[in-house]
Amino acid sequence: MSIDLDAFCAAALTDESVEAGICSLYATSTTTNEGLNVFYLLFAGALVFMMQAGFAMLCAGSVRQMNVKNILIKNVLDACGGAIAFWSVGYAFAYGGATSDTTRFIGNANFFCRGIEGAGYIGWFFQFAFAASAATIVAGAIAERCKFEAYILYSMMLTGFVYPVVVHSIWGASGFLSAFNGTPFQGVGMHDFAGSGVVHMTGGVTALIAAVILGPRVGRFYDADGIEILDAQPFVPHSVPLQVLGTFILWVGWYGFNPGSTLLIATGQGGIASLAAVTTTIGGASGAISAMVTDMLMYRLKTGEVAYDITMVMNGTLAGLVGVTAGCAMIEPWAAAVIGIVSGWVYIFVSKLLVSLKIDDAVDAIPVHMGAGLWGVIAVGIFAEPDLVASAVSGNGGAGLIYGGKSALIIAQLAGAAWIIGWVSAVMIPFFLCLKFAGLLRVDSIDEEVGLDVSHHKGSAYDLTAPTEESMNKYELHKSQRKLEIPNGIKEEDDERASDGVPASEADYNAFVNAVKNK
Repeated sequence: MSIDLDAFCAAALTDESVEAGICSLYATSTTTNEGLNVFYLLFAGALVFMMQAGFAMLCAGSVRQMNVKNILIKNVLDACGGAIAFWSVGYAFAYGGATSDTTRFIGNANFFCRGIEGAGYIGWFFQFAFAASAATIVAGAIAERCKFEAYILYSMMLTGFVYPVVVHSIWGASGFLSAFNGTPFQGVGMHDFAGSGVVHMTGGVTALIAAVILGPRVGRFYDADGIEILDAQPFVPHSVPLQVLGTFILWVGWYGFNPGSTLLIATGQGGIASLAAVTTTIGGASGAISAMVTDMLMYRLKTGEVAYDITMVMNGTLAGLVGVTAGCAMIEPWAAAVIGIVSGWVYIFVSKLLVSLKIDDAVDAIPVHMGAGLWGVIAVGIFAEPDLVASAVSGNGGAGLIYGGKSALIIAQLAGAAWIIGWVSAVMIPFFLCLKFAGLLRVDSIDEEVGLDVSHHKGSAYDLTAPTEESMNKYELHKSQRKLEIPNGIKEEDDERASDGVPASEADYNAFVNAVKNK
């Protein structure tokens, strides 16, 4: 027999009664749990937000030196524009007024955070960090040729409208694909625990649309006159250390992204969060090894030599992390390894496919986020363990195919992936075409040639000024003079100076130095 403590404590009780003491302890524990849950989401959300720094470093290292400042300012403004858009309308469209009793296409309350109070604000912060991550995915794919105005406009469009509708449909209580709906799709709803589809596919599909409409960088597949180059020209990253730093920062941020998606921690979610941390680690590591080894074998077959590509390690890691995100709390560790391995293969395949189609993605964001994200969504329908699913989605079940699950879950996953692709395409294709026709999308070819740092941001990100010829001449003269001076200067004893052939007195010594200078 269970007792509804909230109803029990609402009854009129005297301060001296045993019941009042019980209710006092209950109130204290409730307040403590709420505080722990708020702190947990604050910490997890901060980790997710730190991924902005990871994206910034990865993108900055991947582009050419003449475009570093441009990609960095775009990454910063992702967070700024995303915050304004998500505060004003995005959160309301995603979660506003959602209940499991009705099915809605879009939320309709909490605009400008109205109606939110107390601990409820932490939910806005955590979800904002996710929205900003979705927008940042696009930055790298269209780097080095996108106008600043277009970037601001699409970033706010994505975080304020496109992404929130996807969130509402899959994560909202009234979403038509949500597992938390009172009557979930296929009886189970789509399962995307931390966002392989909701976040990464949304950003990745947007990146693909933008890259196709924007066109490749000059010299990548076509020269300045539009003549096709027979062999695609790779643009060498200007800083591999920045790329690696960005990869590690993103990996750390993923521990807020995936385990943090439990949303609570003080009421029995510790086991779910712990599993998510383990599967996240295994997925990322497996993706790195898979991509690196596969690329090495392909290179060996082609050239007869063995070489290990650090780009494959970095992007394989990110692909594995993306792939495991949807099912991180619903799969066993061995399944995370399988998903990570396949994610590495998906990354290589989609990356090479883009090159063959002459689609220019400066940082391989599309293969990592769209390709591995799609695989991650599908993988849940294959590897989801029924007991883990029941824990992760509050009893709304479903099981992967290898656990004897029927077609319901895999159909829901495929439907969710198709919905994301269809919705993002329906909105963002016309949006980017309008920007293109309005002349707001691509920079001038001369600006692109000289680099966006100089043409748009008042100069290079690095001070690469060399010493002048006059400075070098002074240095050479100074160096030759030092060779003639004794180690300890005029402070040596007179007899020691004399033994070295240097005038003994200070006046004679100064005269000697001046004579050398005037030679």
